[in-house]
Amino acid sequence: MAAIPDFYRSQIGGPSVISYSYTDSPWRLLAYDTACCIMYSWAMPWVALPLFPFKSAKFDELYPTLPNIWSISLHLFIAVVQLGFLVSAPAVSTWVPARTFALGVVVFVVLNTLLCRLLNGPAETFHSDEKYAKPRPEHSHEQWVFINGVAVGKHWMKLNLNRIAVTFGRPVLGIHNKTAGMIFDVWECLVQRNFGYATSDVRATYKVLKELLYNPEKTKVVLILHSQGAIVGGMCLDWLLQEIPQDMLSKIEVYTFGNAANHFNNPHRRAFSLKLTDSWPRVAMRTLLKETSVVESPTAADRACSTAADLGSWNGTAARPPPHDLTRESSVISSSAAQDRAIGHIEHYAHSTDFVAIWGILHFATKHPRSPLIPRFMGRLFVRARGGHQLCQHYLDGMFPLRHDPVTGEPTGADEDNEFMDEVVNVGKEGDAPDNIREAFDITYAGTDGFGSGDITTPVEVHGVTGLEDRRASRSVKSA
Repeated sequence: MAAIPDFYRSQIGGPSVISYSYTDSPWRLLAYDTACCIMYSWAMPWVALPLFPFKSAKFDELYPTLPNIWSISLHLFIAVVQLGFLVSAPAVSTWVPARTFALGVVVFVVLNTLLCRLLNGPAETFHSDEKYAKPRPEHSHEQWVFINGVAVGKHWMKLNLNRIAVTFGRPVLGIHNKTAGMIFDVWECLVQRNFGYATSDVRATYKVLKELLYNPEKTKVVLILHSQGAIVGGMCLDWLLQEIPQDMLSKIEVYTFGNAANHFNNPHRRAFSLKLTDSWPRVAMRTLLKETSVVESPTAADRACSTAADLGSWNGTAARPPPHDLTRESSVISSSAAQDRAIGHIEHYAHSTDFVAIWGILHFATKHPRSPLIPRFMGRLFVRARGGHQLCQHYLDGMFPLRHDPVTGEPTGADEDNEFMDEVVNVGKEGDAPDNIREAFDITYAGTDGFGSGDITTPVEVHGVTGLEDRRASRSVKSA
């Protein structure tokens, strides 16, 4: 029998100062990240393992098709070239003239760029193929957006988009986080999450998301992030939280797989909601907050008169606009204080032996130190005791297997009657921190329609925390 998943409740947030987080010294963060990369290096083979089975066949990244073999071969060649350069450069720089060494560096950069261009292609955005999910009128208010992870070229990008589209029955827009080769992609992750450097894909993602949120025809924006894509998406959310009106942010739903980020923000919209959720979670669940918006705008006739008046003043004649005739529109939004967050919904999925997940979300979100000085990682987390980092072959094949047409053999959507959907999950009370660092179980249960029972079995150390034993709590609830 397979090990059952672990479920970690979302952190709450609040006024506490974080001793080690993305706001710390970037050089300190880089030192910690490098040390942790070495510490968790035992899990690196599980970025590609297990190789079998190929449940989705043509959608799986390592399935032996010619495009996959070409992509893998080119990635391996680029990795050898990059590794050779990094190993030899320090020694070579000591015995060749500086001008010759600089020329060699330029040649390497040009060669690496050309090789990566073969993988990436020129496009910055992609769309899933219509044969896997056609636009439907009932879904016209939704926009699904995907940001890929490390070492993904144009071919694997299309595989990911089509797999997501056929699984959930929605067309998907992909923002390409272009690869610079496996080794340099890891370095880019370090720079992005420790120095907060916004690469071109971060800026492109921000532009797309902002346009979608300001589009009145879109009432739901589903953001799917994989691996390094979660770093990109997390940085964009930080920017959006600073600028976008919060009623627009509530359109967003976020789902991450193998999250490589070191934080994820989603503050409460009101101090009252935070305090109530922190101190009296059951009361927060029953407390309904109503937000009424009243909009008054000039009528069409009034706007025409105002325009004429403005023109009259330009002609040198006295023109005085008439009194405004206003139309009034109002709307009421209701939500419980416990669910009163800026971003509508955040969920994370991770494998317990996935190197990227261990180095990312599992390192920051699964255990607490003895004080509230912890990194903030908002969103509920589901952890499966298995390996694999590839989006299609490992995450989606394991959690959302496909249903196939018995005649043609073509995929027709997700098979909802599968092992993952029917599993009982472990709900744990992590670490020795006060209870209010995590949302109450009652809030978690209400927000997910019910999850979990048992003991947390796969804790991962958080920076600066040693020797802490898990406090285990058992609650008998089967997943809905």
